[in-house]
Amino acid sequence: MSVETALSYAALILTDAEVEVSAEKLLTLVNKANVEVEGIWADIYAKALEGKDLKELFFNFSAAPAASAAPSAAAGGAAEEAAEEKAEEAKEESDDDMGFGLFD
Repeated sequence: MSVETALSYAALILTDAEVEVSAEKLLTLVNKANVEVEGIWADIYAKALEGKDLKELFFNFSAAPAASAAPSAAAGGAAEEAAEEKAEEAKEESDDDMGFGLFD
């Protein structure tokens, strides 16, 4: 089992038991599972999860599509602008093809 997986499971166990996620508690659980983890990784992991509600993060999936919709909407706007620019270029080229160019 990888260090990340072991720490994730330990954090989920602590959250499910409604116990504060700390580096010491993460290390205790991981050591009981016979997984070797350096203390620095538990510290980093605990600090990353500090102040986060893991239950809400893992069980509230309704927020994920809303968050991903905004970037795609912005990308859609950019795609529309590019399509408009292409249409303008095509229009300008068609004028040149008909002999209405500047240097004809």
